[in-house]
Amino acid sequence: MAFLQLATLAEDGGAIGVKRAANAGFAPVEWQIIQLARRDGLSSLRAPDRWDRVKSWIFGERANPRLANKRLESLRRLAVDAWHRGYAVRPSFLKAFLKAGFNEGQLETLLASISAQRRFQGSRS
Repeated sequence: MAFLQLATLAEDGGAIGVKRAANAGFAPVEWQIIQLARRDGLSSLRAPDRWDRVKSWIFGERANPRLANKRLESLRRLAVDAWHRGYAVRPSFLKAFLKAGFNEGQLETLLASISAQRRFQGSRS
């Protein structure tokens, strides 16, 4: 019975000692960036090199997927990496994501959402 009393006294509805992640969601524009990142290749994460300039000179200019907003660009970079590598994202992208003002709850939401969509996509083919 003591367990029931503690559960009713907990602020978060029963999970004692566990802090709820503050704002684990994303704004609609951030969700759009996450979905658009699915189309970007890993090559969009690096700076254009000589070969990229030659290809653009021969085949025409390719649209640059990079965003001007640093916060949203860090989200895009992490999302691109997650779409291609799953949970094995690069630590530098994680650091940039957290430094840009996102939190661990949003990181978990992002990775879980992309992982679920990757699994669903794989089961359909």
